[in-house]
Amino acid sequence: MKKIPTLEFIKNMIAGKLPKDVTTNMRYPTAISKTLKMKIVNVEKGIATIEIDADSEVHGNQQGTIHGGLLCELADAAIGTAHSTIINDDETFTSLELKINFFRPVWKDTLKAFATPIQSGKTITVYNCEIKNTQQKVVALATSTVMTLRGDKAVGR
Repeated sequence: MKKIPTLEFIKNMIAGKLPKDVTTNMRYPTAISKTLKMKIVNVEKGIATIEIDADSEVHGNQQGTIHGGLLCELADAAIGTAHSTIINDDETFTSLELKINFFRPVWKDTLKAFATPIQSGKTITVYNCEIKNTQQKVVALATSTVMTLRGDKAVGR
């Protein structure tokens, strides 16, 4: 198997042009993305957009709207994908913090999470992630602090 950079791997995956004999240091698509049927629709260096067809019949809470945990996972997936495009092959990362504000309920809609860095340092990067509905209204806004791991800290993750 030929190993290629994560950004190149994801771009090829989105375009449907991913050769069978290539891999990357990250696991894409992720297991949770496959389970929840989320898909990466755009990626650039440090930036990612992830989409989900959210339906309260599948992703609902006790009030009958989309569960906030699904919105957290959508934001976390977008932020993690964005960060995976800026680290080196021998590095990995972990979330230190995730905060989310919910602005409007959703019952059934295609939601997109747009993750972009606010501050990018050598070890710590802070991301902003807007989750919008098909009317381009913000459903939720998340911020997350991500730490890049190197050397022994990156082994086995």
